[in-house]
Amino acid sequence: MASAHNTSGKLLHPFAEPAKAEGEFINVVSAEGSTFTDDTGKTYIDGMASLWYCQVGHGRREIIDAITAQLNTLDAYNIFDPFTNDPARAVAELILEKSPFDDGRVFLGCSGSEAVDTALKIARLIQQRRGTGEKQIIIRRTHGYHGTNFGGTTAQGIVANREGWGDLVPHFVEVPNDNIEEMSKVFAEHGERIAAVISEPVQGAGGVWPPPDGYLQGIRRLCDQYDALFIADEVICGFGRTGSWFGSQTFGVMPDLITFAKGVSSGYQPLSGVIVNQPLVEELSEPGFLLRTGYTYSGHPAACAAGIANIKIIESEGLAERAKHIGHKTVEGFDALVADGTIKGYRGIGAVWAADIGRDSTPVKFDMLDRGVMARGVGEAIIWCPPLVVTDEQIATFIEVLEASLR
Repeated sequence: MASAHNTSGKLLHPFAEPAKAEGEFINVVSAEGSTFTDDTGKTYIDGMASLWYCQVGHGRREIIDAITAQLNTLDAYNIFDPFTNDPARAVAELILEKSPFDDGRVFLGCSGSEAVDTALKIARLIQQRRGTGEKQIIIRRTHGYHGTNFGGTTAQGIVANREGWGDLVPHFVEVPNDNIEEMSKVFAEHGERIAAVISEPVQGAGGVWPPPDGYLQGIRRLCDQYDALFIADEVICGFGRTGSWFGSQTFGVMPDLITFAKGVSSGYQPLSGVIVNQPLVEELSEPGFLLRTGYTYSGHPAACAAGIANIKIIESEGLAERAKHIGHKTVEGFDALVADGTIKGYRGIGAVWAADIGRDSTPVKFDMLDRGVMARGVGEAIIWCPPLVVTDEQIATFIEVLEASLR
């Protein structure tokens, strides 16, 4: 699976055992389209778009050239007051144009974790400025994944990711991920102290859980009733993954804040942010008020150039619409596997799916990797979230390899 060189190393890998030797990792050296290649020459289908993000596929010259051209002009400069730059302004306009909001503003960062923590801060800030400073509770959902900064770690509904760090951020309450009645009870009990609800349109890293019918609309109604904000975490769902530009559009719900990352640049450069709807922008636009948050690389011109080029590819190639085709072909394959008893069932939408295999997915995931298909294992599910340029033949190969690994 991996080459034998570099049996020890100084790199501390994320979400990995620090005791694992560097030589045991697969050394990825190149990638093209929906595949990547290791240093032994073995090629794999990238069934996870790396980490849910490479919408347009690997090796796109349009994005590489846009980054290079930008670096040749302006490598980097901050956008703290009084500075700005053209790519940052342009990518913000494009992102807002594709969003469900008619108007608003876009705050830029580098990672989904930064975006989530910024959205959490803005939600509490709005309540503070409204004179309702007691409204600090954030409602999180079981299975939710919201990054690994302190706010996002606390907002996670994945217990293992919250453990071992000591005390986390106060004033978070968890509700079952699919039960709007339980959320209603929490609002009834704590409504005067609830600042916001954070929810992914489709819960991704927690196992690919689409919302029950009407669930997101139920969150919207509760937030309106109790003057709380609805944060849609679209780090995975955004930029075509669910068949629309944003998952909020796919499910017909209007949040107050939208976090994004991953698909906005297809990972070619780190780019993320928060889309803030116009009513909240107006609340923050009192003369003399200073928004005291931001990151050194907010609005990084090369990252923004990557985002612009990436969004243009998604638009010109109709990749959001193609996500629906990927879903159709995936469901065809899953239906066949359900019919012959190979898998128990499946769930998902667009180009993000989970096959319920009825047993621990870890050995299956590694067997699939040996057979040349990268998928992800979560609990008893095998996750499939390929680039939006994945071919029908590659989808068929994924289904064949999943079947072979299960048998």
